[in-house]
Amino acid sequence: MLRAGVVAVQGDVSEHADAVRRAAAAHGEECEVVEIRQSGAVSDCDVLLMPGGESTAISRLLRTEGIDEEIRDHVAAGKPVLATCAGLIVAAADAKDDRVDPLSLLDVSVDRNAFGRQRDSFEAFLDVEGLDEPFPAVFIRAPQVDAVGDDVEVLARWDGVPVAVRQGSVVGTSFHPELTTDSRLHDLALFDGVEAEPALND
Repeated sequence: MLRAGVVAVQGDVSEHADAVRRAAAAHGEECEVVEIRQSGAVSDCDVLLMPGGESTAISRLLRTEGIDEEIRDHVAAGKPVLATCAGLIVAAADAKDDRVDPLSLLDVSVDRNAFGRQRDSFEAFLDVEGLDEPFPAVFIRAPQVDAVGDDVEVLARWDGVPVAVRQGSVVGTSFHPELTTDSRLHDLALFDGVEAEPALND
């Protein structure tokens, strides 16, 4: 059975859990979801999800609980990670905020809330590298990727700005793929290269 860990400090934990279960089912796999709030659980996970929320609070808890090093070890072992919105900020090499202790999983710099405040939230269909049809992306107080390292692949852009990136086994998005019934982004990030059943977004 596949074990998926969701960093459960803040954010859409249950929505990510549902999405990864749908993506796993499309590959004929059962998926156990573990909510991670303290150290000791990450090493048993096959895939990892870092939801949105408040990046400073997430970063602080990961550091004080010792989860940050466990996540780095997870990535060093080549295991997949999907980091969304604030999760992307924490996963970046440069969060442009001294209150955030970044994990440096992605060689990118990120501007927090660059797409605006809560009232500026919007939805957009994005062409995503690796997906046959546009993906319905939900942007809520979204960060902006403003610099990308040589080893980072840009998977999607909005208005010319990178909003989905991949480096090795780590995928980061400015938007919230879990806030839709379309689990193709979770599939792309966590099951890339594994043949899936046709329907992922029923």
